[in-house]
Amino acid sequence: MIVLEAIDLAKEYRGGDGGTITILDGVNLEVLRGEMVAVVGASGAGKSTLLHLLGALDVPTRGAVRIAGETLAGRSDEDLSALRNRSVGFVFQFHHLLREFTALENVMMPLRIAGWDTNKARSRARELLERVGLGGRTEHKPAALSGGEQQRTAVARALAIDPVVLLADEPSGNLDHVNSERLHDLFAELSRDLEIAMVIATHNRSLAARADRTLLLEDAHLTPADVREVVP
Repeated sequence: MIVLEAIDLAKEYRGGDGGTITILDGVNLEVLRGEMVAVVGASGAGKSTLLHLLGALDVPTRGAVRIAGETLAGRSDEDLSALRNRSVGFVFQFHHLLREFTALENVMMPLRIAGWDTNKARSRARELLERVGLGGRTEHKPAALSGGEQQRTAVARALAIDPVVLLADEPSGNLDHVNSERLHDLFAELSRDLEIAMVIATHNRSLAARADRTLLLEDAHLTPADVREVVP
């Protein structure tokens, strides 16, 4: 089942000299339920832009995106926000946890925003923190968590709404080798066990190697690639 689809996706910006800068041009992508796709490419190639378009955080110059069969084009900002909140989870290089809240409260946040009852949200958050190996750290604030623990908390938060798609942008970019490997294993495990479609932008060969497919974003185009050849 295709849960994420990009059709002839293009993104252009106006440069300072008035010329056109093409970031993406004619990108096509289909991601199946439970499939983990790695997108690799040089810094500045447009990987983050692609994720923003796929996750309805930005609007393409041309083309269409569908999430779980729902087309993003023509929707109001409010409608797009509602679709993101129910269907898409995001994990970024920087965890963006709220410093004044505990790990449990951070994971509860999207559920409370979605209108969940406090007790139900707390139970769901505890379950997810257990799932990512942080059952004993639920009452710790971000400052008391290691970098790896903070990022795993961010993953739990992204999973709170039970999204059909998880988008991750350089999720292990700020972690040491040990914590990176643990996070990479977690992504592969979640993709398999929870059957979430994942698109992960990464420079990390170890993470890309765990994906079902690796795609290279280069010269505004997305093409199949061998991770051994495109990731140093």
